[in-house]
Amino acid sequence: MNQQNAKSRRGFIKNTLTGAAMLALGTKGLAETISSLKQKTKNYSELLITGFDQKSLPYKYDALEDIIDATTMEIHYSKHAAGYCKNLKDAAIAEKIDTNQSVETLLSNISKYSTKAKNNAGGHFNHEMFWQCMQPKTPDNKPDDVFMKIIENNFGSFHLFKSQFTDAAKNRFGSGWAWLYKNTNGELKIGSTQNQDNPLMDLPSIEIKGSPLLCLDVWEHAYYLKYQNRRAEYIENWWNLVNWNYVKLRFGSL
Repeated sequence: MNQQNAKSRRGFIKNTLTGAAMLALGTKGLAETISSLKQKTKNYSELLITGFDQKSLPYKYDALEDIIDATTMEIHYSKHAAGYCKNLKDAAIAEKIDTNQSVETLLSNISKYSTKAKNNAGGHFNHEMFWQCMQPKTPDNKPDDVFMKIIENNFGSFHLFKSQFTDAAKNRFGSGWAWLYKNTNGELKIGSTQNQDNPLMDLPSIEIKGSPLLCLDVWEHAYYLKYQNRRAEYIENWWNLVNWNYVKLRFGSL
């Protein structure tokens, strides 16, 4: 081995060990912040499990102004999302689906059921998670230092993460969702799904698989009254609403 190669190899090993040490430190710090969050969050475990009933919104319809207007929130929650919930219950009765299980469990076996069950179980889960992923507008909204390190270790920087997620949402053709998820190898990944599909579904047609951490609805009904065809503007403004504490709780539960 020549001197240059030896130097490069030592540099590679040093960088790898430094990255591993930072990841371990971040994981330890995350465990501490998750523990603190759990103590401060009432019924936190219920936030991470989806039942067959629609939960109340964690804020008022106008709480996300001026990013998402009150009329859009009311229609989105009380009409669109409520419709998925009702139709899922109807499908559960018709197909003898056990409603004592979580919707997450149902989605992991959704290939056994009808398209109606799949579409509405997905629609119900996706919206229930989406509401929790948001909070009233926070200027310069970013994760705390601990979770920021985890994002940086997986994506290189917060800017690159945000850019990749934005592209996934912006470039989804037609209706669908953008996701930050943890794959089966424990890696954080970004992807998108069409219609009401999500990474939990056991369907070969869905390319991304794993545990969702953050989601963004890019169906037109989520933004059209305020933004019309300006999806990119809606996505950019939405970053001010992300509830990073909820994202951390989901990550810490995996």
